[in-house]
Amino acid sequence: MKQIGIILSTIATILFSVGCNTQVQEKQFLRTNGQNIVDGNGNKIMLRGVGLGNWLLPEGYMWKFGKEGDRPRKIEKIVSDLIGAEKAAEFWQQFRKYYITEADIARIAELGFNSVRPALNARLFLTEGDDAQFIEESFVLIDSLVSWCEKHNLYVIIDMHGAPGGQTGANIDDSPANEPELFMDVRNQDRLVDLWVKIAKRYSDNPTVAAYDLLNEPLPHNTGAAEKYAHLVEPLYRRITAAIRAVDTNHMITLEGVNWSNDWSIFGKPFDDNVFYQFHYYCWNRPDNLNDISHYINMRDTLNTPIWVGETGEKGNAIYWATTQYFEANNIG
Repeated sequence: MKQIGIILSTIATILFSVGCNTQVQEKQFLRTNGQNIVDGNGNKIMLRGVGLGNWLLPEGYMWKFGKEGDRPRKIEKIVSDLIGAEKAAEFWQQFRKYYITEADIARIAELGFNSVRPALNARLFLTEGDDAQFIEESFVLIDSLVSWCEKHNLYVIIDMHGAPGGQTGANIDDSPANEPELFMDVRNQDRLVDLWVKIAKRYSDNPTVAAYDLLNEPLPHNTGAAEKYAHLVEPLYRRITAAIRAVDTNHMITLEGVNWSNDWSIFGKPFDDNVFYQFHYYCWNRPDNLNDISHYINMRDTLNTPIWVGETGEKGNAIYWATTQYFEANNIG
């Protein structure tokens, strides 16, 4: 889904979660405790942060491109056709180096936020094709981000925004053929598991990383994808979680429902003791009104886990403020 919101240091980012203005005082692994997220001393932490969209997964609408450039692979083709493959490679290297810098992270912290959510494109970290290989230089970008966040007292929620093959079948996940091929080919699922294990091994002992967001906004209803494949989502979540837990028992895992994260009917009882559930809140049809969230609150009571708004935005300042107060009053980060 669209995720542009506030502008920090000339970089378009999105206010993605809200809550009390809790400052990170000492880096400890965060974990769930009933319906709250707490630090190592049991102190409640309300995640309030900024989404780092468009950095590691360029989105066409942020570039003001039309359908011809609505996702990373199409944008890359435009750039390559314009300046040639060699110059294009140099362009993207510089883009990723300077789009998000330590100065931006420092500014985010200065404004009172306590976390960031970088959106990852699997293709940037794991090559496509039969002989898939990890791309080390891309992991170094996340290393730098985590290091900056440690220095400036922020947490990191790693978001798999574009899974191998695409989990949505739309432009937001860099789908090659407008199909949710993650759920159509088990090889894509294998690659996703391998990528999460690689990430979990790398950051297993790093408390600056707060959580792993396994899949962004899988399977919308409007394309028929949810009806075809929704039954596969929770089993895949279970498989990824089991693989992560084999190498990392420290970090929280956050799970999104189908239909842009908001349909939680796919979920049974929690299958991990350090998991929380996520929905996204845009209100496209009524941008100046607050939507009812009682369904999510009731699910929180049933599941006895924290719930979290992973994305919100596309509104004016007044409704931003009202939304913040709305969620905060209901113990939602």
